[in-house]
Formats: sequence, C-alpha cells, structure tokens
Amino acid sequence: MLHGKKVAAIIPARFASTRFPGKPLVDLGGKPMIQRTYERVKAVKGFDRIIIATDDQRIFDAAQGFNAEVMMTSSEHLTGTDRCAEVLSRLGETVDYVVNIQGDEPYIEPQQLIEITNAMDSNAPILTLVKQITTIDTLFNPNCPKVVLDNNNQALYFSRHAIPYMRGLPQEDWLTHHRYFKHIGLYAYRTDILMSISQLPASDLETSEALEQLRWLQNGFPIQAVETQFETIGIDSPEDLEKIKKLGFL
Repeated sequence: MLHGKKVAAIIPARFASTRFPGKPLVDLGGKPMIQRTYERVKAVKGFDRIIIATDDQRIFDAAQGFNAEVMMTSSEHLTGTDRCAEVLSRLGETVDYVVNIQGDEPYIEPQQLIEITNAMDSNAPILTLVKQITTIDTLFNPNCPKVVLDNNNQALYFSRHAIPYMRGLPQEDWLTHHRYFKHIGLYAYRTDILMSISQLPASDLETSEALEQLRWLQNGFPIQAVETQFETIGIDSPEDLEKIKKLGFL
C-alpha cells in the first residue's frame, strides 16, 4: 500500500528486441538484466505486487529462478503498456495504480519510483518522469524523446526532435534560453485509464514519431509530468552495454 493506494509494479520484458535480441537475459555482473531491474524495484517498499510480464519461456524460467512473480503474456503485444494491461486484467484483485518499469532499466534509481508514486496523491490519470536536458548532444539525439510541458507540468507534446524551435538562435545557444526536458519512460497509470488506453488504435502522431504516449495525448488523456534529478541508464543496444562497462557499472 502506497499513500493509501494499492499499487502493482509491472516489468514488461520481451526476448525479441529488434536492436538487441535476448536483452533481458544479458549478463550484468553475474546476474541477468531482468533480475537487476527487479531488484531495483523491490528496494522500494509498499508495492502490493511486483510482477515480471513476458512472452518468452526463457525469461519466465529465469524470473522463477530468482523467485520473482512472473506472468506469461501474449506475444502479440506491441507495447509494454499493452502487456501491463493484460496483467492487470488477470490479477484477480483490485489495484488503484499500475507502475510500468521497462525491463531494460537495470540501473533505475529507486528514488525515481518513490517520486512517481508520491505523485499518485493527485489521482492523475497518467504519471511519468522528465529530467532537464543539460547537453546539446542529448537535445539533438533522436533516440532521446523530448517533452514540452504546460504551466502545470502536464505534457503538451513529445517528440524525437528538439522542441520548441528557437528561432534566430544558433543551436549551441538553445539550452541557455529555454529549459528543455527529456522523457524518462517510467509510467504510472490509474487502472481505469490503463484499460481505456490499451483499447485505443495506433494514432498518426504515434506512428510518425514512434512514441506510444502520443496516442494517449491525441485521444485526450492527460499525462502529468514529475521532474526528477536522477539520471537513467537504459540499455537499448549492444553498444549501450559496452558504454556501461566502460563507465564501470559492471
């Protein structure tokens, strides 16, 4: 129980990653990546359930091997959100929020999970984390989604492009004239909202940017942003894994 709410933490993990097949089972200092992620989530007290959701028997067996609760889900899901929705539909108990933690975030800070669960007091439909961008490389990296916020920290738009465009300024000066935020792909959904958004068809904005959260915005579902000071280190490719090794995280 967190802030008087029942909360399930779900970690979607699929084997067939396009850029890094088998990623959840890659060895990180003697433990598979999915176990590292699970242990980070488990460090936060108060989750009513922590469930790994997968479509692969190898990941299922590995999760059972380190005594995690694991559920086999459909191989037809295109997003982690859809996988979370299936788990929610099969839980057999009522929960108020579902927190979606990507299985390729083995270095997620437990404090980030605390920040997003603290924000559940607002009863917001969807919560997510953002962090201020401090380098030009990050600002113009299309693999790092950016988000524009309104005055109440609700998301106006997400893009792989740097937005807003700073007309009349050289790109190297943009960060000194505007606070840009990158999106950190950690979500908390109110459970009634999760079931609704999982039924939505793909939208044209989502398809153009390859960002599923645009489907929700385009259909009128507000997304409340919570600013964090903590960095995340996701592993999307074998090259990312090599960077992690060089930084001394393994």
